[in-house]
Amino acid sequence: MTDTALHVLIERVDALETRIAFQDHTIEELNQTITSQWQQIDLLTRKMVQMEEQLRSGAYIADPATEKPPPHY
Repeated sequence: MTDTALHVLIERVDALETRIAFQDHTIEELNQTITSQWQQIDLLTRKMVQMEEQLRSGAYIADPATEKPPPHY
């Protein structure tokens, strides 16, 4: 193998190693983003279920017996 061919191969390997390093970094950033999004989705889903349960139980409906009439009555 000539020095030129060896030099070309070394440059190609260096370029591939650089690309792999950047890809590993990008994959890690994407993984962190996806993990954060799933945590947010999980939180919002739990809040939605909680609000649905409260709505179905009537927790947001005022009891007419204890509710004061509006001021215009």
